[in-house]
Amino acid sequence: MPKPDPIPSLRRSQWQRFRRIMRWMSLVALLAAGAAVAFVANGESELKIHMLIATALGAGLSVLLGAALMSLTFLSSGSGHDEEVHRHVNETHKENDE
Repeated sequence: MPKPDPIPSLRRSQWQRFRRIMRWMSLVALLAAGAAVAFVANGESELKIHMLIATALGAGLSVLLGAALMSLTFLSSGSGHDEEVHRHVNETHKENDE
């Protein structure tokens, strides 16, 4: 008798979704770093390679950090963990009031 397909793990699917979002945001971070370097290169007459590297790393990593934190927030909200914690906190407050 054939067995039904196993139900995919919510945790695994959330991590796959996070990785997919971060792949796209890596491309956006590269574009932002390139735009920042181009902006700095057009404004300065005397450029040093260290300044361009610092600008690229600062802009790119800032975009990646923001994307990672925001996507983790959205994935946490979508998984239902936030509501579970809120429910648990409300139950704890009710027990302490009694």
